[in-house]
Amino acid sequence: MGFNYLTVERVSTISPQDFYTHYVKPQKPVVIERLTADWPAYEKWHFEYIKQVAGEQIVPLYNNDPVDYNKKVNEPDASMPMGQYIDQLVSGRTNLRIFLYNIMKHVPALQNDFKFPDLKLKLLKGLPMLFFGGKGVNVFMHFDIDYANILHFHFAGEKRCVLVPPQQSKFMYKIPYAVICREDIDFDNPDFDKWPALRHITPYVADLKHGEMLYMPEGYWHYMKYLTPGFSMSLRALATKPKHLARAFYNIFIARYYDNWMRQRKGAAWLAEKNQRAISETHQHLNAMNS
Repeated sequence: MGFNYLTVERVSTISPQDFYTHYVKPQKPVVIERLTADWPAYEKWHFEYIKQVAGEQIVPLYNNDPVDYNKKVNEPDASMPMGQYIDQLVSGRTNLRIFLYNIMKHVPALQNDFKFPDLKLKLLKGLPMLFFGGKGVNVFMHFDIDYANILHFHFAGEKRCVLVPPQQSKFMYKIPYAVICREDIDFDNPDFDKWPALRHITPYVADLKHGEMLYMPEGYWHYMKYLTPGFSMSLRALATKPKHLARAFYNIFIARYYDNWMRQRKGAAWLAEKNQRAISETHQHLNAMNS
């Protein structure tokens, strides 16, 4: 038995005011199917084109190994030319993925292929990030440290996105001072006997095809799984709610530095302590709800 998913709403197109009124203001996810239809990227952004324009770029690659106290946050596990990586990706010879890569910085011509959509969000123009993965590769469940509003565009394949509202974080086995949950939770096949608090979350799910955009509101947890080889681009806007801005400030300027300091001081023991606290603190919420 798995989760009782809610299907993310879909619209073909939408006006900026309706998007803000019906989705940003109530903080509700949505898929817009045709937002990129007039972008050059809609026709061009497939693997062969990326190889042509960025094939020589050396790109950072990541695996899904658990957090290691010896590694810096977002430190890559490998690197290789983009063209070589895409060949391995399409042929199924790698499980490595590209994560948070600002390719526009290295290949400015790609900026001519997309538009910053007018959706009444103040998008950060310097931070279009790309993500690549092969069939079956997943991106661990997490939320973004800055509580941004995220516009997530998918290309060249299909991708499953599972979202959990921030209001349900107390049941997520969140790791203290981090933006991830227990990494040994299988969100494709959740073990509710081992992780009973997960019975009390109601995730959203959306399967994205080429050119579709998913809006992920502020602080939403998200787990991504590539159903086929593909890649995505995210645009982001700052949090609009004061409490989310406060949490973003805490995450970036306090929690992150404290966590790094404790890693240096206690090493693996700190990670073990946080993993145990994720269980004990989540079950405190669960027991309080059931009492």
